[in-house]
Amino acid sequence: MTMTFAQEAGFIVASYAITVFVIAALIAWIVLDYSAQRRILGDLEERGVTRRSKRTAKEAP
Repeated sequence: MTMTFAQEAGFIVASYAITVFVIAALIAWIVLDYSAQRRILGDLEERGVTRRSKRTAKEAP
């Protein structure tokens, strides 16, 4: 039994729609997490906490 495109179109469109939604949700999650991490790092730097990678040779233990 052969199926026509019209019979399969609903499944194809739904599959693409779900894929686009999932990818958009992942991108939104990454953007929101990035801004949250930047805010947390900013708060830590305001309190005087520094990253080890920014220490000079004199400051290293």
